[in-house]
Formats: sequence, C-alpha cells, structure tokens
Amino acid sequence: MVKKTLTFLTIVLLAFGMAGCTASGTDTSSAQEGLQQDLEPKRIEEQTVMCSIRITAGDTVLEGVLYDNPTAQGFAEMLPFTVELWHPAPDFARAFDLPDHIAEKGTPGYEYELGSLAYWDAGPSIALIYKASREETVVPVGKITSDVFVFEEYAESITIEMVEDMKEVSDPDDIAAGNTAVTAGSSGTTENGGVAEGGEAVFTADTRVWDVINDPAFGDYGRLIFPADKSISESLTLGDVGNILTWYSYVSPDRTVEIANYLKEHAVSGEQIFYDIYTEEEKAADPAKEDTGLFFFRGTPGEKFAVTNAGGGFAYVAAMHDSFPHALELSEKGYNAFALIYRSGAQTACEDLARAIAFIHENAEELGVDVSDYSLWGGSAGARMAAWLGSYGTAAFGEADYPGPGAVIMQYTGLSEVTGEEPPTYACVGTSDGIAYYGTMEERIRLIQEQGTNAEIEVFEGLPHGFGLGEGTVAEGWFDNAVQFWEDNMEK
Repeated sequence: MVKKTLTFLTIVLLAFGMAGCTASGTDTSSAQEGLQQDLEPKRIEEQTVMCSIRITAGDTVLEGVLYDNPTAQGFAEMLPFTVELWHPAPDFARAFDLPDHIAEKGTPGYEYELGSLAYWDAGPSIALIYKASREETVVPVGKITSDVFVFEEYAESITIEMVEDMKEVSDPDDIAAGNTAVTAGSSGTTENGGVAEGGEAVFTADTRVWDVINDPAFGDYGRLIFPADKSISESLTLGDVGNILTWYSYVSPDRTVEIANYLKEHAVSGEQIFYDIYTEEEKAADPAKEDTGLFFFRGTPGEKFAVTNAGGGFAYVAAMHDSFPHALELSEKGYNAFALIYRSGAQTACEDLARAIAFIHENAEELGVDVSDYSLWGGSAGARMAAWLGSYGTAAFGEADYPGPGAVIMQYTGLSEVTGEEPPTYACVGTSDGIAYYGTMEERIRLIQEQGTNAEIEVFEGLPHGFGLGEGTVAEGWFDNAVQFWEDNMEK
C-alpha cells in the first residue's frame, strides 16, 4: 500500500512532529512532553449508535459500534468485507482502503479518540486509531470498544461485519456513552445484603454480582468492585464474572469469591477498605472522577506499599482478575497494597494513578505505610500506566513531583518506548498473546538493561493474554519472582 502511505505519512509528520522518544539524544523533558501529547485523547461529542460491528484480526476478535451519521451509513453499506491493513503513521493508527468514496463524507475535523474509526476521504480510507493524539482532519464513523492496542503489532488483514447481537454489547449506546446497563441500588438486593446471622460473609459462586454491589457493608463504592464501564446483567453470578472481563483468560471463580468475601469481612469489621482520591469538589466539577478510588489490602503496619493497576484496554477496569488478586497476595506477604480504580482513557488513567501516588504519600501516616521503594504493578493497559508513571513521574500528570517507584512490575503489554528514565522493571508475557507480542516486551527489557538499569522478563510458552496470577498454568510462580525482584531493588 505504498501508493498512499507516503502522502499521508508526510502530512501526519508535518502536522504532528515526532511523538515517540528514546533515551538516545533526547532529554527527559522532551520525552515527557511527547508522552503527554500522545496520551491526550481528542474527545468527540456524544454520538448516537447505529449498530454493533465485529472486527476479526487474526485470532483476535474485537467489538465496536458505528455511529448514526451519513458517513457511517455509507461505510455500513459496504460491509461485510476483508481488507489489508497499512500503516499511515507509527504510534497512531492502522488504516485500510475502501472500494470507493463515501458520498456523504461529512465535515472533517480534529475530533476523535482512542479506538475511533475515522474516515479519510482523500484515500478513501478508514483509520483504526490506537493512539489518539495527532491533529488530523477526519470524520469519526464509529469506535472500537475492545483493546485497540492489538493494532500496534497486528498488520495483516481484518474482517469487518455488522452483528445483530453481541454478547458484551447489550446496549451499544451505553458502550459509546460509557454507561452501564444497570445502576447500583436499582435492583438486586437481598433481604440481608449477603450477610448471614452473626455478620459472616456468605458470598458464593452462585451469588449475584448485583447482590455484592448493593451489599450495605460497601456503601456507594460497592459499584466499583466490578467494572463500572461494563453492562452487568442482573443474573450474572460471581462464578461467571469472567464473562464480562473481555480479553482475559484463566479467570478463577474461587478467587472472585475469595476477594468478595475478603472485602466484605474487612468492611464489616469496621476497617476502611476504600479511599477516595479526589475531593467532593473535584468530583462535582468532573463527575467521571466519581468512578475512581483505592481499595486497600492491608499488610504489616509500617511496611512498604504497592499500587496494582488492572487492564481493560482503557475501556474498563478488570480489577477482580487483574489487580485485586495481586493486591491480596501482596498483603499476605506483609506489604500494603492498593488496587486503583481509574477512569477510562489512557491520559485520565495516568492522571488517576499520579493522584493515587500523591494521596498515599500525603496520607502515609494515617494509612500506616512506608513510602520508600514503593512498587507499581499492572497488567495490559494497567502495565502501561505503571510504566508511564515510572518513566515520566507524577509531575507529568498534574501532581507534585513525588519520588518514583523502586520497581515496576508489568504483565502482557506491548509497550515499546524507552526514555532512559525507567526504574528497575520486571515483565512477563505468554508466547500466544494475540494482543501483546512477547518480542516487543523482550526488546524493551533489553533496551532498559543496555542503559544499566536492572530489568528482567519471563516468557511463558503457549500462554494467551490476561493470565493474571497464572495459577494452574506454566506461569505459576511468576508472582513470587516479581516480589523477589522488587525486594532485590529496594535500597538496603
């Protein structure tokens, strides 16, 4: 697809400049500015959804929606089809050619966001935007609601088709608007809120998720135990939570039940298990900040702390599989662990993590934690957050300049950029991961090592994306190795 790549790429580079930076010949401030721009999404106005679509990229199936506008309607009339991808600009988008121009091309503008499907009439082409930051004039025709980071590595053919019904998209309008199908408190309460006589936690695999969310022990934050940006059926049980955790594998019903009961037990005992990171004034000014906070899994008083960050493609927070279990394990090893619930979107997620780090430092005495040599953990999108905060620091995301982590622990994310400011970094990934290519992670670790920073990676044969703790898999034991890595990099 050389015929249009050169022209489009030239336009992109002239308009945007270089977005990615490395340590070689680049100062830290420039790298921070580049990342800050790269993470900043172009927010589009609320769109009415016309239909759901399915995008098949090799072994990966992604979900999406088309907007109800004339340009999107013209695109929908061309479906289904299979097309070859080409790369208009690194760290921005993949694109594919259309068989013909769309008659109603709409008014081009700069409004798009992470995951946008954007029409470029000069092609005619559609861009699949996996890093929304650049100033290009396009017409949004839809949005990918799955993990678009797959397109950082995937460059072959895709099949796009409309679907009548999609399991995870029960109401496309809700997905587009970031709403859930049911709101906490609307239904699903039990007579005793899931508490047996005597105050014992009695959640089982058959307990409905909404019974946990609405349990009086949790108050308003119960809705944040599960993904606030996901539609949750009133019949969904704890044993079936894996059904709503898109892109994840080896989701353990036993772990889900254990964590729900752990939270209930500690809440009933009078222990504060949830902390707001924003003030009431800040939440009133930005209602999206209502869906943020820290779940605290206490370890030994005065011990060091860790922040665990779940993935979810920056579309939702898969805490029940990708951060709660890690935090619980860390607490059982004596460390104080916080699981962050953050806003959707890469930029806002990083801002929330920066605020969480600031909050913990500012309230260390009350929380009973040692702030030295803390660690940041993350899986998938959460791993990117941990890496970005480790490399760029809290000041790059709107907070005071707090000390960086003693170690970053990353699972299954294909992040490639290296700034030269990375803290000691441990990574792990599977060879069958269709979203995060293990070779990309290996190369990043190698580059960090070349700069004299301690870094390690474990690659597990045959494992797919999102294996979490890896219990019962070839990855079993990685968690202990990661803890040891953190401990080895603490200041003695």
